[in-house]
Amino acid sequence: MDQTAPQKGTVTGRAIEQIKAMIGEGRLEPGERLPTERDLATQLGISRSSMREAIRALTVMGVLEARHGSGIYVTQLEAGDLLETFGVVADLSRGPRLVELLEVRRVLESTATALAAARISADQLADVEKHLEAMNATEDPEEILSHDLAFHRTIAFAAGNDTMAAILEGLSSRTFRARVWRGYQEEGAFERTRREHARIHRALVARDPEAARAAAAAHVGEVEEWLRGQLEG
Repeated sequence: MDQTAPQKGTVTGRAIEQIKAMIGEGRLEPGERLPTERDLATQLGISRSSMREAIRALTVMGVLEARHGSGIYVTQLEAGDLLETFGVVADLSRGPRLVELLEVRRVLESTATALAAARISADQLADVEKHLEAMNATEDPEEILSHDLAFHRTIAFAAGNDTMAAILEGLSSRTFRARVWRGYQEEGAFERTRREHARIHRALVARDPEAARAAAAAHVGEVEEWLRGQLEG
């Protein structure tokens, strides 16, 4: 058993890569039904059990989906579906890993905000302003968190890059943000946070990508540095 398990894993891994290659090369299109498990196993020269494991793994990844009574299909391969694991990582991470996630978010958030400054529509800009005003009008941490999430989500979507927006959505999951936010706000940072959001909004209104980039980086960076200090303490 000890000798066969790694081999079986290797065969399954190869099957996963072969199916991904078929999709990447266009031999299987998004939304298309896969051949039967038996036919696909024969085509790729592996056992049905290994093929079953490969399909199961790709289903968990969001690449394939099982439709009851119909078969296995390639998903639409939407970025949001394929990148859901970012949210799981963010929700479960602790300590230094949280700082790493904030560091990644700072890099992507600043880039997305810079892109949004050049691409944001009037309606999207109005939404950003609406959430900023709502944040300023309440002292309720849960309400502020809700509008904070919506503020940044609107900006990420306005950047016009669905993949980047999906990654940021995962890195900014409500559970993750709430954990960091509550501790951060206990330090009396409400007003500073409001000023930082207002600075981002002004840069978007001015359609100034570099000012927007700097404002977003500073905003996330403040929380990142606070969290580093908490861990060091």
